[in-house]
Amino acid sequence: MSLFDVFAISGSAVSAQSKRLNVVASNLANADSVAGPDGQSYKARQLTFQAQPMPGSTTPGVTVTGISENQTPGRRSHEPAHPMADAEGYVTHSNVSVVDEMVNMISASRSYQNNVEVMNTARTLLSKTLQMGQ
Repeated sequence: MSLFDVFAISGSAVSAQSKRLNVVASNLANADSVAGPDGQSYKARQLTFQAQPMPGSTTPGVTVTGISENQTPGRRSHEPAHPMADAEGYVTHSNVSVVDEMVNMISASRSYQNNVEVMNTARTLLSKTLQMGQ
């Protein structure tokens, strides 16, 4: 593995964490929603990551292999006057846990920052190596 592979690995991780942050933002934006575009309550989404070889290299990088929906039932509240209430007067809210999503956001943000720092450190090491040859 060369030092240049560090940029590819960290770059793939930064891209994956960026997608994770977008999914978390979508989940948080829909945390209080009652119905999604299909008329059903919003289901929290999560990404699945996998290590896969980078194009043109045997070094593994991080890729997003899928987005899955959390199938946990949403919170139901009795609001018979609500326009989205069912026949029994219950409204089903999204199953997004704001606390879990905030933890997920902090984790993704830290992972993103750490991978940027790895790339900066590798850049500095390459620069110092070039300076030694002068």
